[in-house]
Amino acid sequence: MKKIIFTAIIVISCMSIKFADAQVSVGVGLNISSQPDWGPTGYNNASYYYIPDVGAYYDVNAHEYIYMENNAWVHRGYLPPRYRNYDLYGGYKVVINDRDPWMRDNDYRSRYAGYRGRHDQEMIRNSHDARYRNHWMGMRNNQRARNYNMNARRENNRARYQNQREHNQNQRAHRQDQRQHNQNQRAQQHERNKE
Repeated sequence: MKKIIFTAIIVISCMSIKFADAQVSVGVGLNISSQPDWGPTGYNNASYYYIPDVGAYYDVNAHEYIYMENNAWVHRGYLPPRYRNYDLYGGYKVVINDRDPWMRDNDYRSRYAGYRGRHDQEMIRNSHDARYRNHWMGMRNNQRARNYNMNARRENNRARYQNQREHNQNQRAHRQDQRQHNQNQRAQQHERNKE
């Protein structure tokens, strides 16, 4: 009886492992809500995304990109300037649940080189799978919040620009007053010298 139960546990655990084409999945736990809308569907847990088109990694939990800059791996909240127009929603992402995958970059770069230029991966934003409910139900609210933040940023930029203009005008006025003061002092000195 014990052998049957043991065998059943092994069979069930083997059946629960999902092998996805060209995907590495070793992690335990769920982080669906941390995954960005442009992330690939089908993963309850994703520690990192490797982006073959860019040659960079994305840390799902820290919300940071990891890429090579000046011969060092850097962690940034944005992609490097040369990829500022890269469409994260269109490019292919490889889920990696290994620790510090950029330390084995040559391996991942060669293993997933064939995925460069691919645009056939379903992303979370377009999925109606129930496990992504928080993503697609909150999308409208997220969009409203993004619009609000964008408008607030615009207003802040306008105010900053206006303040800078006023500051520049005040500096010009101050320089002009200083020149006038210096001219007055020279004129007074000249009058004193005449006497």
